[in-house]
Amino acid sequence: MSRIIEFRKSAQKAAKQSVQGKTCAFTGHRPQSLPFGFDESDKRCTSLKSVMRDQIVALIENEGVTHFITGMALGVDMYAAEIVLDLKSKYPHITLESAIPCETQAIKWSVASRERYYNIAAKCDKETMLQREYTTDCMDKRNRYMVDHADYILAVWNGCPSGTGNTVRYAHKKGKSIIVINPVSLDVTRE
Repeated sequence: MSRIIEFRKSAQKAAKQSVQGKTCAFTGHRPQSLPFGFDESDKRCTSLKSVMRDQIVALIENEGVTHFITGMALGVDMYAAEIVLDLKSKYPHITLESAIPCETQAIKWSVASRERYYNIAAKCDKETMLQREYTTDCMDKRNRYMVDHADYILAVWNGCPSGTGNTVRYAHKKGKSIIVINPVSLDVTRE
């Protein structure tokens, strides 16, 4: 009798995991490291966002990704979060998690950037705060958390040494599927 119960619990767990789908985390450059800077009306920015959207849709439709994690940093993290939030109208089953490195992440940002940050955070399905206080390694802890909890990493990365580069290297070490979008050429590679 106990074998039947164990089998049912195992089957229920497997069914729950298949319903939950896979997870994708985002990593990428801050605006000052992107070719268009903070000018999101620049054609290069709108083109980058379009490529990101296409990759996110492909992950949902072709890879069974239903959960996304954003690190909530300025630039790519926020673009990705806003794309996912917009896609919820077409894919209501997808969820967005904010992985916040510390409580004061946005404290020194401009008023407009803070408002954007809090607007995104309010719409997230889940918030994970890695620690309360800022420390020099809190961003790395956030990045490792995202990689550790993801099946896919979508990186907007120019190949140069950076926090994004460190995250991509860590994802390689962990054997994650990585999709890299070059922010200049917009070439997409799968690693």
